[in-house]
Amino acid sequence: MVDPNDLKEILYNISKKIIVPSFGNITSNQISYKNEKDIVTEIDIAVELELSMYLQKLVKNANFVGEEIYAKNPSILKNYLLDNFCWTVDPIDGTSNFIKSKDRFAVMVALTKNKKILQSFIYKPITEEFMYADNSATFLNNKKIKLNKNTEIENSIGSISTKYWDEDKKIKLLAIKEKFRNINSYGSIGCEYFDIALGKRDFALLSRLYPWDHIPGVFIVRQAGGHDCHFNKIKYKFYDNSKNLVVSNSQKLSNEILNLIGEK
Repeated sequence: MVDPNDLKEILYNISKKIIVPSFGNITSNQISYKNEKDIVTEIDIAVELELSMYLQKLVKNANFVGEEIYAKNPSILKNYLLDNFCWTVDPIDGTSNFIKSKDRFAVMVALTKNKKILQSFIYKPITEEFMYADNSATFLNNKKIKLNKNTEIENSIGSISTKYWDEDKKIKLLAIKEKFRNINSYGSIGCEYFDIALGKRDFALLSRLYPWDHIPGVFIVRQAGGHDCHFNKIKYKFYDNSKNLVVSNSQKLSNEILNLIGEK
């Protein structure tokens, strides 16, 4: 297992070197699009390269899956099926917020092996908050946190992704929005996971599941006492190109949300 303090130092140093100086100073020539639709900046690419270098020093011969590398080489997802440690990185989750000088963005990292999540880390460069999880618990700035909520659906706050659903699911999900207290998106799923683990939000309903977007946060919520499952009630399978996920502060809330989705 990796010492979380080593990760915190790496994330802090990279943030101070690359991310923070660029916050509020991004120029249009530093912004481009991958796949003709997803926004990316030179900062995303630089952070991922730096993380790749440092993380692979921490765990020798570990594989590496990064959001920006994937855009050029989708076959790297096969790394999850190999009998080896694998780092997963989202260099800036919430790039649009970062470009707009909004502080709701995060750097996300996870370590997996043999289809198991071993550790995960979320770091907020502007506030310097650091949350991580291992096989024992979830911690915020080295202090253990534990979810103990029993939120009713009508009082729950969360997000429902607005794209990538098949048409039937999209119609159903739009129809149940009024069942919740509030539906809103941060524009950074990493920051949403952060706040679900802290009890500030209650759930997220997700369709497309790129591993760098979800491995770190799902594990952090899970180890804090929250719940995650696909719509078939199987726990999140990051290695299986899976879709349709509910992550919440409790199994009770997850089941109630799934019952709503399953209504005729």
